[in-house]
Amino acid sequence: MGKRKENSTNSINEQYIIECDLTYAVCKIGGRWKLLILCKLEHGKLRFSEIRNRITGITERMLTLQLREMEKAGLVKRTVHAEVPPRVDYELTDIASELIPIWKQLSDWGNKHKSLVQEENFSEN
Repeated sequence: MGKRKENSTNSINEQYIIECDLTYAVCKIGGRWKLLILCKLEHGKLRFSEIRNRITGITERMLTLQLREMEKAGLVKRTVHAEVPPRVDYELTDIASELIPIWKQLSDWGNKHKSLVQEENFSEN
């Protein structure tokens, strides 16, 4: 993955966005796949193929990129076992485990909101 220029618009905007702790946190776990990957690791270590098989629609390249970003951010721990064939496990770090009650609460909110929107759409028809 290429490195972004320090004076690019994205880099400059990122400096302002991460001044707020909430937006900083959302930047670390935001995106289409990160929370889903973290949720799959909630119950313990998984191998790359196990994560890929549990997430419908994610490509190997995207899973690799997301895992690398989360490893760099300190959310995922990658362990390489010296075996033939090589085995790599991924697991949540302690700081990422602190997110579990937060994403459960966010999931509950999402369920309520989705139901509300579906009810509104149903009543309009």
